[in-house]
Amino acid sequence: MPASLVLAGAGKMGGAMLAGWLEAGLDPRRTTIIDPVPARAIVDLCAERSIALNPPAPEPGAVLVLGIKPQGLEAAASGLDRLIGRDTLVVSILAGKTIGDLRARLPRARAIVRAMPNLPASIGRGATGACASSEVSPEQRAAAEALFAANGTLAWLADEAQIDAVTAVSGSGPAYVFLLAETLAEAGIAAGLEPDVARRLARATVAGAGALLDASPSETAELRRNVTSPGGTTAAALDVLMRPDGLGALMREAVAAARQRAGELSG
Repeated sequence: MPASLVLAGAGKMGGAMLAGWLEAGLDPRRTTIIDPVPARAIVDLCAERSIALNPPAPEPGAVLVLGIKPQGLEAAASGLDRLIGRDTLVVSILAGKTIGDLRARLPRARAIVRAMPNLPASIGRGATGACASSEVSPEQRAAAEALFAANGTLAWLADEAQIDAVTAVSGSGPAYVFLLAETLAEAGIAAGLEPDVARRLARATVAGAGALLDASPSETAELRRNVTSPGGTTAAALDVLMRPDGLGALMREAVAAARQRAGELSG
């Protein structure tokens, strides 16, 4: 954990990540929250853990985490720039805002890590892709790794251009999984199940399969084959899902559309 940290924007994602950082050993007495309209849960957390909340003259920290809404960067830029010291690492989770965008709006920023976490970070099971500017030192990189490891899995990217693909795969990915649970329940209802039964079974099936995937060292294809008896019911269903215009083609099209939109939103 970094020696000190300033979190600008403690909304749902920022607040959830903060909880993981504190659990992993971030010193609350060296932590500052900047949020003009903090949620009650954040106010209570700061009071309980002696975390500075909106102090009148906040000092730069070893790390400044940008968790505000991306569209608020322009208005907040001057205040944020004052929170950057000579050796401050800026960690941004602002969707669509490139390292170049951050440099243009935050003149003091030198070492920058741009990251794309996802919603399961709120329960410590997130998937984050990140890239670092050339000014990030090994010590700063280690601090960023500690922060994101406290919220789940971190994958470093060699090229910032890959962030749009990360956004399309893991950033938006939880919505794809939730849609799978929805459509599986709808198919169950169409097959004759009571709606409540279909929804419960679909939800438990998706959650259980995800837990098994996480616990097993096997490749996903092997796990799929383990469930599939030749000539059985699963094989009949997979013949539909794996045809040329099936799930694979749809997923590639969906990820490509999300990646393109992520690029359009940059700037």
